[in-house]
Amino acid sequence: MAQQQQNKMPNAPRGNKPKTAKWIYIVYGVIMVALLFGMFGNGNEAKKTVDWNKLSLILERHDYETITVINQEVAEIRIKKDAIKTHPELYKDLQTQTITGGEGPTGVYTYNIGNYEHFDKELAIIEAKTGEHISYKIETHSNAWRELLIWFGPLLIMIFLFWGMSAYARKQMGGEGGGGFSGLFGFGGSRAKQYDATKQVNVTFKDVAGLAGAKEEVMEVVDFLKNPKHYTELGGKIPKGVLLVGPPGTGKTLLAKAVAGEAGVPFFSMSGSDFVEMFVGVGASRVRGLFDEAKKKSPCIVFIDEIDAVGRARGRNGLAGGNDERENTLNQLLTEMDGFSSTTNVIVLAATNRADVLDKALMRAGRFDRQIYVELPDIEERKAIFAVHMKNLKLNTQEGSEGHVDKDFLAKQTPGFSGADIANVCNEAALCAARKNKKQIEKQDFLDAVDRIVGGLEKRTKVLSDQEKHTIAYHESGHASVSWLLRWANPLVKVTIVPRGKALGAAWYLPEERQITTYEQMFDEMTSLMAGRASEEIVFGRISTGALNDIERATKMAQALVTYYGMSPEVGNISFYDSTGQSEYAFAKPFSEKTAETIDKEVRRMVEEAYNKAKELLTNHREQLDQLAAQLYEKEVLFREDLERIYGPRPWETPEKPEIEEDSETPELSKNTYNPENTTLS
Repeated sequence: MAQQQQNKMPNAPRGNKPKTAKWIYIVYGVIMVALLFGMFGNGNEAKKTVDWNKLSLILERHDYETITVINQEVAEIRIKKDAIKTHPELYKDLQTQTITGGEGPTGVYTYNIGNYEHFDKELAIIEAKTGEHISYKIETHSNAWRELLIWFGPLLIMIFLFWGMSAYARKQMGGEGGGGFSGLFGFGGSRAKQYDATKQVNVTFKDVAGLAGAKEEVMEVVDFLKNPKHYTELGGKIPKGVLLVGPPGTGKTLLAKAVAGEAGVPFFSMSGSDFVEMFVGVGASRVRGLFDEAKKKSPCIVFIDEIDAVGRARGRNGLAGGNDERENTLNQLLTEMDGFSSTTNVIVLAATNRADVLDKALMRAGRFDRQIYVELPDIEERKAIFAVHMKNLKLNTQEGSEGHVDKDFLAKQTPGFSGADIANVCNEAALCAARKNKKQIEKQDFLDAVDRIVGGLEKRTKVLSDQEKHTIAYHESGHASVSWLLRWANPLVKVTIVPRGKALGAAWYLPEERQITTYEQMFDEMTSLMAGRASEEIVFGRISTGALNDIERATKMAQALVTYYGMSPEVGNISFYDSTGQSEYAFAKPFSEKTAETIDKEVRRMVEEAYNKAKELLTNHREQLDQLAAQLYEKEVLFREDLERIYGPRPWETPEKPEIEEDSETPELSKNTYNPENTTLS
């Protein structure tokens, strides 16, 4: 990954930036010192100060020439030259003062009066003691500049302080922001991080495994940036925006970086949440700043990750008449992408997991001309992704050995895994091998990594009673048996009664990768989900709370069949699903009370039919169920081969259709609260 570096003052000459900034801060410091000195300095720092004890001794000896009281605040006492010569030990601190007129040393003491009336009374006491009158003159000095600084100095200091902090903030955020709040503290400045494609963006399409369809589409964007004249000569226009849509971890951000690396143009990266602040107008200011910087670097790419943070549909927050900062930011983004001042040669790449919530105006042609769907990788793409992430791993590459790491096998074991998930599997496998003090990563380490990611960490320290263990064994055996006996259900790969995470038991199945699903396939999956509870009822005559997750998933599947896919004969070919979430005719409940009752009946009918079918299959194969549960209770972990020895091979699996030994997330068992004294548990 390229290191992130902020764009620093793109308009200033590169050679003059440090020198100019240095002199600005020097001048700023001198002004601050001058203001503070003018406000708090009193001009007397160069004169010797004296306390009252020494001053009273001077007055009693009459060693002074004159006493001047200034503004009733400070008294200046000029010492006689003869006194300095006669008593050098008393006035030794005056020996270093300037000799005036060549007549010998002289000096002036200052005394801070404090309370003038008290000072006058003290002088009267000394007069009564010595019998000599102490005369002094009173002067009034005015300092207009000092008075102005006292009045306006704090304000000037605050202004210079804010200016300095604002300059520092702009420097930290990488240059001058555009408009609005870009001065004070740089709140409105662009927070986009700029990458130099020739030096910092070292990611190309070779580093992006899989995503063949997405790469083919964005390759045209790269060609636009490299050879724009090839298209503009024919009257074509460069697309303004490309929206990458897909599940998390599929490589949308990596694909955007690869586009910048292939095209060799500057790359601005920013998150959608960076536009949003608590201050009104900041988001719109940052949008302006971002596109102002991009125009100066065009042709370039602007990448906005998680654009749904600012691009949500307007008018859906229920706050009528309010000033929504998100809407202001979105309006500015719409204007910058396709308004009167449209940006040229700046392509906006954006990524989101929630394309259904984006505003229609943002999705229209002219703003985001292309929408590229980045889907989860298939088996071949997973193989390529494994190859990328295994480059730096020390693997057992000895073919024929038990621990040989085979990318084809691992790709089959990880259906539904994204690129980020596969990277996590490779890292977790390395950690598993390190915990076992191995010198190489073996096949079992990858399998353990998949198990840990899907099911969680094994908890063998959790104490289960014998009855609870029997119940869990029959529960998981019911799932495994029915999934093996049904044609369209996912056959078993591995089943265990060792607690993992929150589950007391877990099973890994072998799902078939398909693009469409039929009613029969979904119904068989529902039947296998209900098989755990059916097994408990057949064997023990009672049910437990362990089937909570199974029932929840089966119910949601039945609801989808009825309300989304139109697969209920009673409800008909009607779907109540709004794929956009922005329908003009949407309302709270798009069906009548009578239809709602029909939906409830159909959902209940489907779930009960699946449950009854599971009970029928397990009853007819009770002997095999008991054998499987007994082995599972004893060994705690069983595999596909164990199930095949008991039930035999599945008749509809033919050699022409190779088996895909894949893994999937299992129906998770909740904490089992089984009580032998109760006949039924809710």
